[in-house]
Amino acid sequence: MNTINSLVSALLQVALFSIIPVMWWLMTARKQVTFFQWIGLKKILVNNKKRFVFLFVLTSVLLSAMSYLIIPLFADNSVMATSQFAGKGISVIISALIYAFVQTGLSEEIFFRGFLGKRLIGKFTFMIGNTIQAILFGLLHGILLFGAIGVAGAIAVTVLTGVIGWVMGYINEKQSGGSIVSSWILHGIANTLSSFVAMFSLI
Repeated sequence: MNTINSLVSALLQVALFSIIPVMWWLMTARKQVTFFQWIGLKKILVNNKKRFVFLFVLTSVLLSAMSYLIIPLFADNSVMATSQFAGKGISVIISALIYAFVQTGLSEEIFFRGFLGKRLIGKFTFMIGNTIQAILFGLLHGILLFGAIGVAGAIAVTVLTGVIGWVMGYINEKQSGGSIVSSWILHGIANTLSSFVAMFSLI
């Protein structure tokens, strides 16, 4: 796996996921705030360290459960995005990190928690806005895997991913001072662990 190709692919996905947020910001908020502040790419301000750590670990467990328990009930590991690293060991570690932190982690956090979540929370309330972004986050993953894991599997993935998306939104907005860096790190770590499992054929 070519590291340059991985980086180009990751940056293209970040750009794709950022098109709508950037256009929205240009039309509504560019005179008031920078784009990075607007989507929450800013310093984390932790309110309650114990609760933050608890939620961080809980979300990591949920993400792992989806990768190692839920999806394998309905299909083999070849349907996972991390199957591209299967059995390749340490030789693909840089590509795996790019995939985990940039291609999926950064792009999805910018769009779902940074753009959708914050706009919906601002328009409605935290509970309504965060729930809508979480449902959409869950649906994206369920729809993408539907063909490989069927109706029951897609429903399970949608629900679990939706719960994860809700908790990540809560961590950002209620425990991190509105920073999406928390969920970005969490998302990246979880995807890195999934990649390592594939890389070294641990399951």
